Amino acid sequence: MRIAFTPEQQAFRATCRVWLGENVPAEPRPLDALDALPFDTAWQRRLFDAGWAGINWPREYGGRGLSLIEQVIWLEEYARANAPWIGANFVGVNHGGPTLIANASEEQKAFHLPRILKGEAIWCQGFSEPGAGSDLAAIRTTGRIEGDHLIVNGSKIWTSFAHVADWQELVLRTEPGSQRHAGLSWVICDMHAPGITVRPIRKINGQTEFCEVFYDDVRVPLGNVVGGLGNGWKVAMSTLGFERGTGFIADQVRIGIEVDELIATARASGAIANQAIAGDLALLRAEVAALRAMTYRNISEAARTGQPGAESSLIRLFTSELNQRVDRMAVDLLGDDIIDFAYGDPGPVSEYLRGFAHTIAGGTAQVQRNIIGERLLGLPRGR
Repeated sequence: MRIAFTPEQQAFRATCRVWLGENVPAEPRPLDALDALPFDTAWQRRLFDAGWAGINWPREYGGRGLSLIEQVIWLEEYARANAPWIGANFVGVNHGGPTLIANASEEQKAFHLPRILKGEAIWCQGFSEPGAGSDLAAIRTTGRIEGDHLIVNGSKIWTSFAHVADWQELVLRTEPGSQRHAGLSWVICDMHAPGITVRPIRKINGQTEFCEVFYDDVRVPLGNVVGGLGNGWKVAMSTLGFERGTGFIADQVRIGIEVDELIATARASGAIANQAIAGDLALLRAEVAALRAMTYRNISEAARTGQPGAESSLIRLFTSELNQRVDRMAVDLLGDDIIDFAYGDPGPVSEYLRGFAHTIAGGTAQVQRNIIGERLLGLPRGR
């Protein structure tokens, strides 16, 4: 396979690089979600006003109507420019919005998509529950139909940005007595509705990003159901496809940059003379190249079909595990200097500790392997 870009795409890349070079904020993004909210919304608005939000979103919803290839180019240049993480906008921009584009009614799209791109509405994801973290089909939060509303009861956990969110992509069980994948619905939930209680989860470093969310007779209009009642599993799979595929392209580029920096550090310190270290770094560089090729193939397939497929689980799994290996190498190269770093501060140790979550969030590594085995390799379902 030959990976190449057209002259037009290369010119687009140059334009991206110039704008980012002139506009990336000089000040760092605050680490705590609540502290970072003004930063996140202001940066998202700057992106929108300059035409860089929603590269491949339809023009009628505020995007530029470009291809997935241009989106990949933008995300690559975004990472290389060390532009800030979009933080509280992540859920809406990277998989909530794309899920609406693929599955929602025109009325739902027209209302929500421009607000997401402008940074005017923050979204969170209501998927994981106590006892149903990676096993989405085991969720127990219910929505009882009463007139033209769903009456929602239950709870969610590990909901990033729930304490600052305006809307939630919520998967719940709407058919009484249904089990597993059947009877689920994907709905747009107003996070300011009566009956919703949000409890932030304070991490060991004192920051709050994750939350518990409780629903006590919360009324959600039936008009907020996306894709039809009972079709929530199909809609949720498109959400996770976006999250596991295109949603982490910038992370993949940053992994490659970090590997290059580790190689430079090893050369400067003389550690590169150690054959074991040199071999490990060479392997990491090869794995970055393999990940890039896998991503391009997945994007090409998504551009052809309109949605990412089960192959996105390959990308998700490889990205998360490679990220952990790179973080471990960074800590190993620190040696005795590791005591100069504290958890919670930006740096190798903090990234290493945070990296343990990468093979859990968005579906555990074990779940990804089951998807790969069953949907790509045709193996029997796991028990």
